Amino acid sequence: MALTAQDIKNAYPLPVYNYKVEINGKAVGFSEVSGLNISVTTTTYKESPTQGGSPGPRKMIMPAQPGEVKITLKKGVVRGDSISTLYQWINSIQINQVEKKDIFIRLCDEQGAAVISWKVINAFPTQLDAPSFNASSNDAAIESMQLTGDRVMIEAA
Repeated sequence: MALTAQDIKNAYPLPVYNYKVEINGKAVGFSEVSGLNISVTTTTYKESPTQGGSPGPRKMIMPAQPGEVKITLKKGVVRGDSISTLYQWINSIQINQVEKKDIFIRLCDEQGAAVISWKVINAFPTQLDAPSFNASSNDAAIESMQLTGDRVMIEAA
């Protein structure tokens, strides 16, 4: 049985290379995004014994702690753009003026329309790594920034 174009569109995974990153509504080009995850922490409680039974351990979800989301964004160093986008943001942290921003990572279809978006709430930079320098290499200079946020939300388009 032949598949229609719509069947293929609905049944096959989207490629990971077609994404957009927006920081506070401004699109910024990154070559790699990693660390997007949603997880919960569990703990073990011992229940009181029931009639004729013995106490049993039970796994329970602990309340969420803010600041547990850590994502890494990597991008090529570009004249002017890199300093204004990343360095000024992390530099504000060093003078105790934390500017938290919402980050959107949008996975797009072949037309560039967002299909699924991951929203990192109240993100702020915690680390900025300069590129590795090597006189015998002609690779692009890539900087990376680690962000911490309150939580990740997933939104479908």
